Amino acid sequence: MRVAIAGGHGQVARRLTRLLAARGDDIVGIVRNPGHVEDVRRVGGAAAVLDLEHAGIDEVVAPLAGRDAVVFSAGSGSSVTAARRKKVDKDAVALVLDAAERGGVRRFLHVSSINVGCAESPGIGEGYADYLRAKHAAEQDVFAREGLAWTVLRPGVLTDDQGSGTVDLVAGGRIAPESPRFDTVSRDDVAAVLLALLDRPDTAGRIYVVVGGTIPIGRAIDIA
Repeated sequence: MRVAIAGGHGQVARRLTRLLAARGDDIVGIVRNPGHVEDVRRVGGAAAVLDLEHAGIDEVVAPLAGRDAVVFSAGSGSSVTAARRKKVDKDAVALVLDAAERGGVRRFLHVSSINVGCAESPGIGEGYADYLRAKHAAEQDVFAREGLAWTVLRPGVLTDDQGSGTVDLVAGGRIAPESPRFDTVSRDDVAAVLLALLDRPDTAGRIYVVVGGTIPIGRAIDIA
């Protein structure tokens, strides 16, 4: 499988790259910082240096064209402005979606948040609320792309715990919970779920919420 990962230097992205490379797949990670190229290579991927906040669509099409799938796993990070959250967590998603469609990519996996619908919940800090608003808007754009076989994954709070290969996974609706949830899930297991979703065409057009649990990942997808 030939896979492009937007946000290729992210912690989940590098874990996914390692899993794909271990079975012989061809991966290109899109990174903003040239200093991150070697980190992506170290886990088995190639790297394309591209700033999704400022790139034009033709620049983004180049590393995506001919790929079997695109995974959007970029994020604005913490302690950034609302404007940057919008550019990375919303506008960059639209740019990659446009480039995927133009480049003939059919499969699109989007990494979102378990709390994507909770921006207006009491007690949510303004920075996190901005992030969730951007994520929500990005999801709406994903849903509107009728030409793409999209899947949205909404993970819980990410941890660096060692993956167990077991999760709780439910197929969620487009209406997210009204109250925020802070269930945790390891980055290892999120990467493993993404790998499994890439291999399952029947997961297209669905939204999955994943948190730590006791069900083997393949079985969890079967019963979600």
